[in-house]
Amino acid sequence: PHLSRIEGTKIEITDSLETNKAIDSFIKPFRDHLNKDLDSVISYSVDTYTKNDGELNTALGNLLADLVYEEANPIFNSRTGKNIDMVLLNHGGIRSILSKGNITKRTAFEIMPFENSLVVAEVKGRNILGAVDYLRRAKRAHPISRLQIILDKDYNLEEASINGQPIDSTKTYYIATNDYLFNGGDHMDFFKPYDSLYVLNYKVRNAILDYFIKKDTIAPKADNRFIVKEK
Repeated sequence: PHLSRIEGTKIEITDSLETNKAIDSFIKPFRDHLNKDLDSVISYSVDTYTKNDGELNTALGNLLADLVYEEANPIFNSRTGKNIDMVLLNHGGIRSILSKGNITKRTAFEIMPFENSLVVAEVKGRNILGAVDYLRRAKRAHPISRLQIILDKDYNLEEASINGQPIDSTKTYYIATNDYLFNGGDHMDFFKPYDSLYVLNYKVRNAILDYFIKKDTIAPKADNRFIVKEK
């Protein structure tokens, strides 16, 4: 049938709409409980850290990549007998600063509001070299762990190693990341082709929470995992 006319009613949305008191009183205990839980203190940060504190690696980014390794590797190892070789996350995925003082559960939701889960891709060294080249060209502090990249002053690759060993293009490696990046988010297309994919059913946020709960004090540092040589 031919559509000749559309009719509608305009509904004014204002901030003076009354809350349905019955619904609000029903929800309030749940909301109060949730807020109380989110505001419970689980750790302490010795300083304020942001994802923009350094050019190629930051204390906050290093913390996130390192804690993903620490929390995810025991799970991966118990299921496969293998160990994660390196971790790669994305700079844009860090959505808040880590403020000096008490860390609450809410902090983890602010830093990582997405529902991304951790996966481990079994790839060849040439995929890792592709990741290294991506990072070299991006010139951004994407969080990495157990991978070291040294560039010369012109941002050409001087050295790349995993756990102190040069990357072998034919060797198999296990790289932990989130499902968004594995599927090509942020133009990270170097995960394909892959040999196997292990889905850990473990959210990045839950890894952050588990780590914070376990550690009394958080004091991450920027280091030499991704640097430009001055000379």
